[in-house]
Amino acid sequence: MLDKRKIEVFSAGCPACEDTVELVKSVSCPSCEVTVLDMNDDAVWARAKDLGVHSVPAVVINGELADCCQGRGLDEATLRADGLGQAID
Repeated sequence: MLDKRKIEVFSAGCPACEDTVELVKSVSCPSCEVTVLDMNDDAVWARAKDLGVHSVPAVVINGELADCCQGRGLDEATLRADGLGQAID
């Protein structure tokens, strides 16, 4: 069983990315481990590519690209449906 839900936010440091970081952090709960990753780092870029990230900002929850990030744009309701902000029992 997981102790924490791993949340990765892929960011380029732009205003839209910063808004996403703020949203994710405000919605997260004690069961969420939020990490912000800089797309300017080659290793981060390679991981993003492997996960199917095509644009930033993007959110990955437990190794899966959030449904709202598979197209364009971010949606709080979809992130919540994917588990962000939900305690792990």
